[in-house]
Amino acid sequence: MSDGTLYIGTKRYSSWSLRGWLPVLLAGLDVQEVVIPLAGGSTPGVKAVSPGGTVPYLEHKGVAIWESLAIAEYCAEIAPALWPADRAARAHARAISGEMHAGFRELRMAMPMALFRPAAGTCRTPGALADIARIEALWADTMQRFGGGPYLFGASFTNADAMYAPVVARLLTYKPELSPASAAYCAAVRSHPLVARWYDEAAGEPVGWYLEKYESAPA
Repeated sequence: MSDGTLYIGTKRYSSWSLRGWLPVLLAGLDVQEVVIPLAGGSTPGVKAVSPGGTVPYLEHKGVAIWESLAIAEYCAEIAPALWPADRAARAHARAISGEMHAGFRELRMAMPMALFRPAAGTCRTPGALADIARIEALWADTMQRFGGGPYLFGASFTNADAMYAPVVARLLTYKPELSPASAAYCAAVRSHPLVARWYDEAAGEPVGWYLEKYESAPA
């Protein structure tokens, strides 16, 4: 019997679910995974199980957590290597994760996560491009200051990388111009075994779960 349940949304579209799912698997939590097909807005199935009415939602050994960054912090208490060991690096990792959690609204709105959408070269609004420029600068600064590569803080995939994994997914779908360093980071995240597994499982989801507006090219 598992130690709990992780509720997530459709893997093709649910960026926040990916942010919760990665730390749970990286920490090795023994939980049952339940995927709830998203309806493109309010999803009754999510509201029926999650106290906050959102996914991801983790129940583990009597603990209930319905917020992705809180899930990441909980997992790091079990697997401390999910944050960098150095205090300064750890503080920076939390800062950039918090910025991701709270910001980049223009990018989210213009380029929703849709892993297999034929959207290369589209949706380049001024606001989205400004957010991407900030993200690229943040990645470059982090790697320069803390010896990053292939991931933000070096050889280990941390909670900070988990927080930015859906951004990588967006950039791979919409393909805006990126610096060589940013493109290399995106390739490294995409090739991580767990991210590759997420993509594979997303590709295997039932066609009935697809949302047409996220499967067709942007108008």
